[in-house]
Amino acid sequence: METALITGASSGIGLELAKIFAAHKYNLILVARREERLREIAQELTSQDVQVHIIPSDLSEADASQKLFDEVQKRAIPVDILVNNAGFGLEGPFLETDWEKEDKMIRLNILTLTGLTKYFIPPMIKRSKGKILNVASTAAFLPGPFMSVYYASKAYVLSFSRALAYELKDTDITVSVLCPGPTKTEFQDRAGVQNSALFSGKRMPISTARVVAQAGFDGLMKGKTVIIPGFLNKIGAVGSRFSPSSITNRMVEDLHRPVS
Repeated sequence: METALITGASSGIGLELAKIFAAHKYNLILVARREERLREIAQELTSQDVQVHIIPSDLSEADASQKLFDEVQKRAIPVDILVNNAGFGLEGPFLETDWEKEDKMIRLNILTLTGLTKYFIPPMIKRSKGKILNVASTAAFLPGPFMSVYYASKAYVLSFSRALAYELKDTDITVSVLCPGPTKTEFQDRAGVQNSALFSGKRMPISTARVVAQAGFDGLMKGKTVIIPGFLNKIGAVGSRFSPSSITNRMVEDLHRPVS
């Protein structure tokens, strides 16, 4: 049986991906900060006749990717699929937001994702098989006033994933990037956007974590490079390329306004 390593696996899209992989008989390595929650999930998923390993870790810490890779190597578990799902956002004017939180965001959304990809690709190359799924956002296609660091971090993930997919096109390793639109998870509470127009459901549809995870799994298995769940999200991502920045900036600002 093959093994999938999923970061940010304790809730939301990461948890739903874990359930989908388990249903398809993949062994799992689940990584998140909340150890007790990981244990509960592992107990639930082992009933599907798969092995579930848990590694509690705060991936926003320095050298987190190296430490996680070393731990997996110590356990001698070959990773066939790497899912870089862990990440968070933060809303507010850049001049007022908390730098300590943004520093952690950059480490998690960019540095740890890149580091884990760097460490896990060489063993995949040696075994001549492997898949990587990086989770970005439709935010990757836009500038993001009032969530500037988050939007920029997801633009990095999209650009990095596309470039890496091209570099590896003549190997047996595929790289996919999942770009969901607004999705009902714990993300909005942590980012402080739970009362914004973006998540009101009035301006644009809100997906479930299950629907997004299934789209990500299906696209990964088909070897798609960019996966955008939902027709309107696809239209928005394509349309943003041709819209003047003055319009897209105003649109994003409007989406982050609180609704009554």
